[in-house]
Amino acid sequence: MQRPVVLISILWLSATFAAADGYQLAVSNEKSNDVTIIDGPSGKVLGTVPASPRPRGIHPSPDGKFIYVALSGTAPEGPPAARAKPATPPPPPAPRPPVKKNRGGDGIGVIDVKEMKLLKILPSGTDPEQFDINTDGKLIYISNEDGRAASILDVGMEKLLATIRVQEEPEGVRLSRDGALCYITCETEGYLCLIDTKERKSVGEIHVDGRPRDLAFSLDGAKAFVPSETEGVVRVLDTAMRKVIATIQLPEGSRPMACAMSADGKRLYVSNGRAETISVIDPDQNKVIGSIRAGARVWGLAISPDGKFLYSANGPSNDISIIDLDTQKEFTRIKCGEGPWGICVVKQN
Repeated sequence: MQRPVVLISILWLSATFAAADGYQLAVSNEKSNDVTIIDGPSGKVLGTVPASPRPRGIHPSPDGKFIYVALSGTAPEGPPAARAKPATPPPPPAPRPPVKKNRGGDGIGVIDVKEMKLLKILPSGTDPEQFDINTDGKLIYISNEDGRAASILDVGMEKLLATIRVQEEPEGVRLSRDGALCYITCETEGYLCLIDTKERKSVGEIHVDGRPRDLAFSLDGAKAFVPSETEGVVRVLDTAMRKVIATIQLPEGSRPMACAMSADGKRLYVSNGRAETISVIDPDQNKVIGSIRAGARVWGLAISPDGKFLYSANGPSNDISIIDLDTQKEFTRIKCGEGPWGICVVKQN
């Protein structure tokens, strides 16, 4: 039985306040076109910020003053069916003609954390889904899902510096640990596309089966972990050799989506979509060591600054799960808007 949110919040506050600085959670609600802002230590919903249309990828600025959220005019589509890997790879399909859609709302929304309001919308290229921000907060690297491209945004100048062709249906975006490369997961044909951040051009592709959705790096940057949704596995990539060196099998029924690496690099958490679980992986041994029950169609993940709690966005149930990582159990949920998609932690400096 789920314990009352108020009681849990009081216990949570007393247990974490001394150990962790203040922080907030920001949740992008794909269907209600807004962002829910939650006080991290207490679990109290602080407010809801309108952010239309269709907010998905969400990250804070490095200084914690702003929340950036990808806004797209493209309507949501259902997930593809799971499939077994064919013995012989099929030939690539013929290129599909571009779909004409209303692109008026595309952009990166900028939310003022203190005022809790949308300040402006920055250019993003067509249909932004996910993005990553460099360490000084000056550049944002964006996947343009319907545009088959990746865009580089200069935040201060408020303009795109480059748009780079990638493979079809780009989604996950992660900068390498040293910031030299930007990795883009492209779902349809299964590729990681690599962009040189200095030259701002494509420098390679790595084939990864099974609709890769996201990726996370080991602490030393030597390995990348890539969830493959339709095959229920996580691929392990050697970043120097640029090839897959291992495959981690997830529990039956898993549809891996997002992943989050702990700050110490000892645990990787992977959301399993409609399986309603989160897999716990030992990244040194490349194996699953635990499974956590969470909400309906678990999607975006975030970890508290002190590493004690894991948060997941649960789309169909319109809430987020709060998971105690010591016990590896969900102990409460917090209601958000409609269709929570992404979640991030905003540290209060």
